Amino acid sequence: MTEQQIVKKLDVTGEICPWPVIFSTREMKKMHSGEVLEVITDHMPSTLNVPAAAAKEGHTVLGTERIDDGVYKISIKIR
Repeated sequence: MTEQQIVKKLDVTGEICPWPVIFSTREMKKMHSGEVLEVITDHMPSTLNVPAAAAKEGHTVLGTERIDDGVYKISIKIR
């Protein structure tokens, strides 16, 4: 990621599906093309469901990485 990209962080730790998907989708709708949404979750199914929902909307999933014990960061570039 370049420094010029606007990155929005959304922390949904403690939430279980479907909430991480709902909150992420709402946030993506507020964002502009080229911005990056970083979703922080501790709910393992969300590491599959959030990227799937983003891809369905045409966004680019940059990746999912483990950032702590049981905590993951999902990076999504808005179309």
